[in-house]
Amino acid sequence: MRPKKSKSRASSRAVTAVVVMRLYIADGAPNSVKAVANLEAICKEYLKDGFELEIVDVLDFPRRALADGVLVTPHLAKLSPSPAAMVVGNLSDRRSLLGALGIHE
Repeated sequence: MRPKKSKSRASSRAVTAVVVMRLYIADGAPNSVKAVANLEAICKEYLKDGFELEIVDVLDFPRRALADGVLVTPHLAKLSPSPAAMVVGNLSDRRSLLGALGIHE
């Protein structure tokens, strides 16, 4: 009797954790528009379908933003996986954004 072949480690990839984020914006503000575009580009390139993103317009939900401690926009909060992180600004500093999201080039 021949031994069964086992799958190689290369074919059985580890499941990658889903990155959960919340982006606080002021709808229509130039920096908020740029932040959304920059984040979408990073997610498309690095995270593919491995992310969840909630966009909160602070003009529509100001009390929620204050309750969450958001004082300026745009404000990106990475909620999981740990460690949590935040980035403030239009997210054009690619290195800082990747670092906050736990992505290593």
